[in-house]
Amino acid sequence: MLESIVMAILGGTLIGLAASIILAASGRIAGISGIVGGLLTKKPTDVAWRSSFIGGLFAGGFLLVLMTPASIQAPEGRSMVMIVAAGLLVGFGTRLGNGCTSGHGICGLSRLSFRSLVATMTFMGAGFATATAIGMFS
Repeated sequence: MLESIVMAILGGTLIGLAASIILAASGRIAGISGIVGGLLTKKPTDVAWRSSFIGGLFAGGFLLVLMTPASIQAPEGRSMVMIVAAGLLVGFGTRLGNGCTSGHGICGLSRLSFRSLVATMTFMGAGFATATAIGMFS
């Protein structure tokens, strides 16, 4: 139990530190949807840092799977169609909310953005409601 608490604190600290470094060094916000969206617009000046950031996310996930293979697994009883549909719904919600959980919850709240506060409360509330509904009906 204590180990998981320490790991959560360490992980949160590293995420906050990384977001702060990116903001301080470049004036950019470390929201994943904004970084990926910027890659899709094909601005030649932004491709290097955005690709490096996304590459780092994949490299971190790959290293995590190498060190502890059970840490990332597909949910049991979920078809690939359901997983892809869920991903598309998340992408749609990200565009609708003008940002993702990392952009609003980490970067936006730390800048005292009211829009990010509303967005974070909305997706956390929806997440709580969904988890409760799934728990009740499964």
